[in-house]
Amino acid sequence: TSGLLAACTVGPDFVTPPSPDVSRYLPDERPARDGRAGAAAGVVWGADVSARWWRHFNSPQLNSLVEAGIANNPDLEAAEAALRLAQTNIAVQRAALFPTLGLDFNPTRQKTSNALSAPTDTGNFLYSLHTGQVTVAFAPDIWGGTRRQIETAQAQARAAAFQREAVFLSLTANIAAAAVLEASLRGQIAATTRIIGSQDQLLGILRRQHGAGQIALTDVVAQETAVAQARLLLPPLERALAQQRNLLANLTGRMPGDGVKQTFTLQSFRLPRKIPLSLPADLVRNRPDIRVAEENLRAANAQIGVAVANRLPQLTLTASAGSSAASMSQLFSPGMGVWGIAGNLAQTVFDAGALAAKQQGAEEATLQAAAQYRSTVLIAFQNVADTLRALQSDARALNAAIAAERSAAQNNDLVRKQVEAGQISLPLLLAAQQAYLQTALARVQAEGQRVTDTIALFQALGGGWWNRPGPLVPPVVPADPTAQTVAAN
Repeated sequence: TSGLLAACTVGPDFVTPPSPDVSRYLPDERPARDGRAGAAAGVVWGADVSARWWRHFNSPQLNSLVEAGIANNPDLEAAEAALRLAQTNIAVQRAALFPTLGLDFNPTRQKTSNALSAPTDTGNFLYSLHTGQVTVAFAPDIWGGTRRQIETAQAQARAAAFQREAVFLSLTANIAAAAVLEASLRGQIAATTRIIGSQDQLLGILRRQHGAGQIALTDVVAQETAVAQARLLLPPLERALAQQRNLLANLTGRMPGDGVKQTFTLQSFRLPRKIPLSLPADLVRNRPDIRVAEENLRAANAQIGVAVANRLPQLTLTASAGSSAASMSQLFSPGMGVWGIAGNLAQTVFDAGALAAKQQGAEEATLQAAAQYRSTVLIAFQNVADTLRALQSDARALNAAIAAERSAAQNNDLVRKQVEAGQISLPLLLAAQQAYLQTALARVQAEGQRVTDTIALFQALGGGWWNRPGPLVPPVVPADPTAQTVAAN
């Protein structure tokens, strides 16, 4: 009978939430299912993401920096340790399915009152007693509460594994994005410095013209103000660049004083010609944060079974066998054996509704985890949609920025020549210089943003962790493959 009871598992079995019934990320998306470009230029519908997606940017410096971050980042080390900790908890919970065996040896020295009868055959009131025994205790998992605890521990271990993948993805994406921002800042500093140099040259010409009496001092002062204003842009850019270098050192497990060897410019990156875009149905299996939410839901669901089992009768079996003698030499002699067998069946009769409330709490926690899972899925699809929208506009924004910079540079040159020839007033030149500076910075920012948004798409799609070799996530292993499920009432 106990064997049949041990095959029962109360509580609801977990059912994996179905993938959302959607076929596109954007309302106006018309994806090509034959592998041609889809939602944005270069995006290939249905293609798989590489496990080393950062290599698509053809930057040896980026590749080496990301690998250094993977090897040395302490947050990733902490996530791996958390995974190992969660895996040890499975072994702890699984041990409860087996009996516990204990050894006990208890030597004592005792004296009985002379007013009583002597407890020994020799009539001595002072005597020794040596007792050694083996004790076995076993609590049969009649209702499957222990197996539900194991199921919870397994889900928590898988959640820790997916959390580790989320940390890995965030780390690699943050390193890549930080490198691109460094490159953008270097480009903005270079553009600003170049324009300041041009303004300085013109300032020298204007000073000579003023010395010759050709222009007023106000024109010289106006140009000096323009140069000073342009110089004001450099300190914030240089500060941001230094902070990016510190960030890259931190992400790769280095102290800021040690720095990083790699330096980046926008020429360090080449956009991939083909950017993979996973199918919407695959996104829920590829995003680590969604898988973490799923395993949290699995763990919460298993706790319902634990709560139900705790409301049912609990059986504990114990047995002991050993020997007791007045001297060590007689401990294992015939006739000195002692043994005992006991069973205990306990049922809570009244607890003011505590156990029922715990079951209700477990059910509500499962509903909460289910809602959090749905929210995570919605956010994931929003991430992909946002990056696709960004990629759609990035190429147009970059082309517009390049055209604007080219036109502003040409206008600046023409106006400057006219000023040098004394044919035009200086305010028009100041406006042309300001427009040229703004469009040059906008062009650099647009170049960097296009690379950053491409990185964001790789991150939004999950980063290709499933394509890395070797076991990444603990498999779903039932505590008892022969277990029968008893639904919770």
